[in-house]
Amino acid sequence: MFSKVPGPIGVFDSGYGGLTIFDKIREILPGYDFIYLGDNARAPYGPRSFDVVYRFTRQAVMKLFEEGCQLVILACNTASAKALRTIQQKDLPEWNPERRVLGVIRPTVEIIADITTSGHVGILGTTGTIQSESYGMEIEKIFPHIQVTGEACPMWVPLVENEEYDSPGADYFIEKHVSHILSVDPAIDTLVLGCTHYPLLADKIRQFVPEHVRIFSQGDRVAKSLKEYLLRHPEMDQRLTRQGTSRFLTTEAAEKFSETATIFLHDPIQVEQISID
Repeated sequence: MFSKVPGPIGVFDSGYGGLTIFDKIREILPGYDFIYLGDNARAPYGPRSFDVVYRFTRQAVMKLFEEGCQLVILACNTASAKALRTIQQKDLPEWNPERRVLGVIRPTVEIIADITTSGHVGILGTTGTIQSESYGMEIEKIFPHIQVTGEACPMWVPLVENEEYDSPGADYFIEKHVSHILSVDPAIDTLVLGCTHYPLLADKIRQFVPEHVRIFSQGDRVAKSLKEYLLRHPEMDQRLTRQGTSRFLTTEAAEKFSETATIFLHDPIQVEQISID
């Protein structure tokens, strides 16, 4: 269905947050080619149903495959929680069994036991990610002794995308959710930032948690996990092109994406507007 010619690594998110993952991946794999796709016109995905998130994510993955990507990273916790498994099990065998789609939840889960000492972990995420209980289910499969508590933080993404993440007005919404999750389980010693926007809020979050509580961002872990994956799968690594290029696609206005992306990447970028529905 799709070309077998070597191509770039695709990175997908419903909006801008996945740029925090993309930035870390590009840093650890600097020679590779990348295409980043943000479905900004239909963001946020967090409040949407499983069926809608799956349909939107499927369309995005197909677009990246059409653009020549051999491997796609869902740099979005909501898409990883609500769409990844179905795409892997249902769609890839029909499209092309040699292509791969990976998410951001599993790499974090695999090392969670090395991060927590108390065995009590908190997940801060969008409504969709928390309602899916994906983190809890994945952690239970590998580390059934770890207790997981989720906290939906629906206002945090708008704070980041409206550049209010470091403003005094952000304090109320951050303290509200951090205080609540720690009151539900005072034994929590690790807070996982289960949304790719949240690393920009890390300094604010730190102000409202005890010193012994660790705040874990996914970017470095996901990037390292991808590098390890390519070492384990040289057949995939050989199908990835290496010219050090990066393309940025959005379903929103290119100018708007370019302007907001500087919050995450700190450098101006060229963006192409596309349609995927």
